[in-house]
Amino acid sequence: METSAAMDVEEQPSPNASDVKRFGLKNSIQTNFGDDYVFQIVPNDDWSAMAVSLSTNAVKLYSPVAGQYYGECKGHSETINQILFSGPSNPHVLCSCSSDGTIRAWDIRTFQQVSSINAGPSQEVFSFCIGGTGGNLVAAGCKSQILFWDWRNMKQVACLEDSHVDDVTQVHFVPNEQGKLISASVDGLICTFDATGDINDDDHLESVINMGTSIAKVGIFGENYQKLWCLTHIETLGIWNWKDGRNEGNFSDARTIASESWNLDHVDYFIDCHYSREAEKLWVIGGTNTGTMGYFPVNYEGVATIGAAEAILEGGHASVIRSVLPMSTIPSGPTNSPSQGIFGWSGGEDGRLCCWLSDDSSESNQSWISSTLTMKPERTCKKHRHHPY
Repeated sequence: METSAAMDVEEQPSPNASDVKRFGLKNSIQTNFGDDYVFQIVPNDDWSAMAVSLSTNAVKLYSPVAGQYYGECKGHSETINQILFSGPSNPHVLCSCSSDGTIRAWDIRTFQQVSSINAGPSQEVFSFCIGGTGGNLVAAGCKSQILFWDWRNMKQVACLEDSHVDDVTQVHFVPNEQGKLISASVDGLICTFDATGDINDDDHLESVINMGTSIAKVGIFGENYQKLWCLTHIETLGIWNWKDGRNEGNFSDARTIASESWNLDHVDYFIDCHYSREAEKLWVIGGTNTGTMGYFPVNYEGVATIGAAEAILEGGHASVIRSVLPMSTIPSGPTNSPSQGIFGWSGGEDGRLCCWLSDDSSESNQSWISSTLTMKPERTCKKHRHHPY
């Protein structure tokens, strides 16, 4: 049985900086019975559901507003490396890739697998994306290869095998240029490809950026999506203009800089980066081994700097945090935001999903518990199981 604990939430002013926001815990969902991890949290387009990948090789679905458990998708036999929803044209389709060599699609209304792509024997799929100029191209980062399929018939249409020499950890179609694909790898290279026509290494590799060390995550951001942030496996951060290959920030000592900007424990790792298009602002999200995390602003205009933490989330996790799902901008989202005062969700190696409440919520003095969340929802009118703490 999954249980959740909650505590009253209020903004706690920092003794050192009046502009620091501290967020308390609204709700915590225990997703497991043992030592299972939460890997990733992603929402569907209308925020009616969020998917959570676990180290049990399963994906669970929840309401991002109420925390209600919807159901579970099971089928992978090895670690799930990435999950994403396929897009607004298929709002009920969740996709996942795994070290078992498959990319699977699930209908979140029935929690059943509806299609599958197999990358081949002894292959692993570390990352994938769906897009292309027609919206039907699936690209997958595998063992030094990038494979492409046509989503409509599941047939492989291309294989790039000369550009990377190690595991491809990230692949992304550029949001406003779906004919461009950006990949990143353990070999330290970030490659840009023309993903139109007959895709091949000789004619379609357009540019290469060398980070010099194994790459964990990259993200495309900026007003025209021309910039790229890059987090490495040794916790360094780089900011690039991928169109001209110009480095706009190189933080080899990012953890030290972030650690010196707050009075809490040393920043041990970086979880992710978050970009607000409205604020035109980038944050790197750092965490401690004891489960506290902070949003540190990254300035990449002029002199590149990492600023003091602008939001601190503590008291929810007891171990390393693996994923953060922001639901509002800092310090608060627009009035029509679906977040209903929720700042966001996080998941980690303690097996918890934590819901964080922002300071503008009318629920700031309420707390609640949800129970029996591992069971399939009852087909009755009793959808909310909220009880006083």
